[in-house]
Amino acid sequence: MKVLYRFVGSVGVVAALASVGAAQAATVTISCASVGVDFENCKRHSAQWAAKTGHTVKIFTMPSSSTDILSLFRQMFAAKSSDLDVLNIDVVWPGVIKDHLLDLKPYSKGAEKSHFPAIVANNTVDGKLLAMPNMSDAGMLYYRKDLLQKYGLQPPATWEELGAAAKKIQDGERAAGAADFQGYVFQGKAYEGLSCNALEWISSFGGQIVDAGGKVTVNSPATVQAFKMAASWPGTIAPKGVLNYAEEDARGVFQNGKAAFMRNWPYAWSLGQGADSAVKGKVGVAPLPRGGGEGQHAAALGGWQWAVSKYSRNPEVAADLVMYLSSREIQKERAVKYSFNPTMPELYQDKDVLAANPFMAEMYEVMVNAVPRPSTVTGAKYPEVSQALWNTAHDVMSGKASAEDAVKRLEGRLNQIKRGKW
Repeated sequence: MKVLYRFVGSVGVVAALASVGAAQAATVTISCASVGVDFENCKRHSAQWAAKTGHTVKIFTMPSSSTDILSLFRQMFAAKSSDLDVLNIDVVWPGVIKDHLLDLKPYSKGAEKSHFPAIVANNTVDGKLLAMPNMSDAGMLYYRKDLLQKYGLQPPATWEELGAAAKKIQDGERAAGAADFQGYVFQGKAYEGLSCNALEWISSFGGQIVDAGGKVTVNSPATVQAFKMAASWPGTIAPKGVLNYAEEDARGVFQNGKAAFMRNWPYAWSLGQGADSAVKGKVGVAPLPRGGGEGQHAAALGGWQWAVSKYSRNPEVAADLVMYLSSREIQKERAVKYSFNPTMPELYQDKDVLAANPFMAEMYEVMVNAVPRPSTVTGAKYPEVSQALWNTAHDVMSGKASAEDAVKRLEGRLNQIKRGKW
């Protein structure tokens, strides 16, 4: 058994991988996103599988940006490279890279039936099971329980309530000497994470980006209202620097005790309970606020999947590794130790999982009702759709465009991308 590690950047990918040398017949090369604990899990669990099977595993770390990872994969697919067998892919990618992924149904033996049907449906394109669930995600609101109690507040149910609560706490803490304290931090950088936030804002007011039939529906009062709301945050309840925040930037501020509220994914829970966390034991979670009136709580569906490249020279062995990495045993360990949300409904009732992560009792309904990004209906054009969305949201929040004008331009851009059909 052998486990090897190598970093691969987004430039010169194929050449870098080719330099590793020809794969042995029994070798499977896997890639894991190099994002903290997730990459460490990948190394450990792959080593366990290698010890059981006798195969060799080579691990390549990926860029931290999901946009860069997708670009890397596309370069490799264009070259029909066989250097990466098992891929860790975003929940929105099965439809985008469907022509380059192996159908796993001949190898799964029905294992997909134990996962959330919605995620399996997301991973099934044209009747082919192109990926197995790795972990699920949905956006959620983190808050300081001690500060809400201090200021006589309840977890906010609407965005308006969040704004008022964030300002009250921020003003109070700054007056007490914490000059850099923030009311709310989230993902405001121009990248996929902002598309998730924007989807949540728009959906919470009852709006859509693209409907189920493929019609562009983003130009609506709901979208305008959502963008105006978000544009009011930087420089008031959020730092102006939030326009450059990704997940880890927001977590760093919140976990260091410098913010009252945070939007992030479930992974941040266990890290916030770590020995080095300034907010250990002080964090509560709740659904993201709903919009006013007939608004709803909306959380973007996230998560990562395991897939096998169609160009793998060892598809059966690679598929076996995928089934191991997506198994109940591995998903439970990741949930208990690192608060990664399982993709198996039964694990949300597991006593060990709930003991380690009490918030998962509430997350079950969030996961069942999470809002998917419009990746299935837009297919291979989703990356362009998402880029148009995040750029529009960023322009409005940074004051470069009014919400009304930006939404009209976004509608035009999406119809241009569509060009009659997706």
